Amino acid sequence: MALEFAEKLRRIKVYPAADGYSLGPEVALMASNETPYPPLPAVRQAVMEALSGVNRYPDPSNARLREALSRRYDVPGRRIAIGNGSCDILLAAGEALLEPGAELVYAWPSFSIYPHLAAASGARAIAVPVDAAHRHDLEAMRHEVTVATRLVIVCNPNNPTSTALALDEIAAFIADLPRGVAVILDEAYCEFNLLDDPDASIELLDRHPNLVLLRTFSKAYGLCGLRVGYALCGSQEFRTAVDAVRQPFFCNAAAQAAAIAALRSQDEIAARVERNLAERLLLADGLERMGLEPAESQANFVWFDLPPDADERGVVRGLAERQVLVRAGTPLGREGALRVTVGTADENRRFLAALGELI
Repeated sequence: MALEFAEKLRRIKVYPAADGYSLGPEVALMASNETPYPPLPAVRQAVMEALSGVNRYPDPSNARLREALSRRYDVPGRRIAIGNGSCDILLAAGEALLEPGAELVYAWPSFSIYPHLAAASGARAIAVPVDAAHRHDLEAMRHEVTVATRLVIVCNPNNPTSTALALDEIAAFIADLPRGVAVILDEAYCEFNLLDDPDASIELLDRHPNLVLLRTFSKAYGLCGLRVGYALCGSQEFRTAVDAVRQPFFCNAAAQAAAIAALRSQDEIAARVERNLAERLLLADGLERMGLEPAESQANFVWFDLPPDADERGVVRGLAERQVLVRAGTPLGREGALRVTVGTADENRRFLAALGELI
């Protein structure tokens, strides 16, 4: 007799993870929006020190990390949620807020985990197409908010389209939403955004108890392999709710130590972001020289449509054969597009040369 699984499994699509995790160091990994730079020395040292105590459980309250984040952002520690990556907090938000009859509103294409929230909970997902410039259409999203809406997600800068909206547009959008609707402003790539100061959105928290700023140590801080995300919340309600629906010890000891050390290394992180931004401009310029039109990137990756006669799968396969891994647009929500992480100068040159051979 076959096992009988929950109905929701039929609704949940497999997360479109990138390939290449088992490949050698000669491959340019430009598919997963990771930083190409190794961990900072202070981070490595903190991890090594934490390893001496891994016979004990990590602090389930994440007190030292929340205190460090509280000092960094001037947000009370009781209003800061920690997660095993920002995805952990997103999935917990879906479990805490959504249920059959409820609605979730987000843009599309956007972060691939958002559809999972509705599928797992039985809520109705409303995916609002991005505009012609690959940006969130906030007016159309506001039009979709009803009395059934429990959660609205705005990804800024947006993954996978790389675009961002100015904070004043987002602030006006949030102010126009019902106070009973939770708003997650997913700022995983905010450190790369040149439209506004990355800390500018913090002041919105005191005005909007229903607002959550979702951030991560995976991107600018380079801790993808340790999985640390965090949420700065307008009220303690959200943090209490997401903690209630998760297993204990969701952030391991090495990850907590690494994140604290990374927060103390702001100058080094800023220098790496600046280097990445310079390479982003060169990468976009190289694409434009081929006659392509990348979206206006405010993240650590670029997004562009291939020529109409190009075969998306063939191009991705051809790049892989040339030791360059990128993400195809179809699994991310747009057929005929590519998302390419900004790599080192050498990796970016290799990508542009390989793409030039193919198109």
